[in-house]
Amino acid sequence: MTKTRLDKLLSNLGYTTRKEAKGWIKTGRIQVGDKICYDESIKVYHNEVRVDGELLDPPTLTIAMYKPKGVICSHNESGKLIYSLLPHRWRLRTPPLSTIGRLDKDTTGLILLTDDGDLNHRLTSPKKKVSKRYQVTLQNPLRGDEVTQFASGSLMLKGDDKPCLPALLTPLDSYHAEVILTEGRYHQVKRMFEAVGNRVVALHRSHFGEFDLGELREGEFIVFRGSLNQVSIKSHQSDQSRELSAEENSALV
Repeated sequence: MTKTRLDKLLSNLGYTTRKEAKGWIKTGRIQVGDKICYDESIKVYHNEVRVDGELLDPPTLTIAMYKPKGVICSHNESGKLIYSLLPHRWRLRTPPLSTIGRLDKDTTGLILLTDDGDLNHRLTSPKKKVSKRYQVTLQNPLRGDEVTQFASGSLMLKGDDKPCLPALLTPLDSYHAEVILTEGRYHQVKRMFEAVGNRVVALHRSHFGEFDLGELREGEFIVFRGSLNQVSIKSHQSDQSRELSAEENSALV
């Protein structure tokens, strides 16, 4: 852990601009260790700083959210953006929070957000073949040959020059199925069903690698603290995870 100039640290975490941080500090809102700090230029460790008596937000954020239908995974498109569901200051962090991959506007379910560039790369790199699990509702009944076609490794999508990697399709009934992919092509699930003569009318993602929705409800999220190798990433294993994020939401909005 390295020290950072106090006003820069507050700005990077989205609390305030560096210019405005001076006012926060001069009015005694910032505590370093057990003392009020009045010097914006002092270099500090993240874990020794408090704002209005509260510990700082984590130096990096990784969030699992249940994305509602109609919400857009973008920073700058028109419409309701996924970042609007987060506490305001988290939207001002540097580096910014970004979604790990995307879900379509009309797709619901698990979306991950982080400002950890290395983690984002690890989870989206084609070489890693991280699995994603979807539940699909179809316009037309399954014919019966789709399982074989999805698993073949030869299914071509319109406009692509390479076939899809093998995917696991599990029919649930005539109009519903579960799909597990290890790729992340544009609108891939919808396009795969189009390639076999069907149409997706509803799409939901329940898993991303080892992450799952657990007991999250639409619009809710949990925050993972510390190294992801050291924490449970199954949100349903601990109700405390949601209780903590609810407290943080009320404190941070």
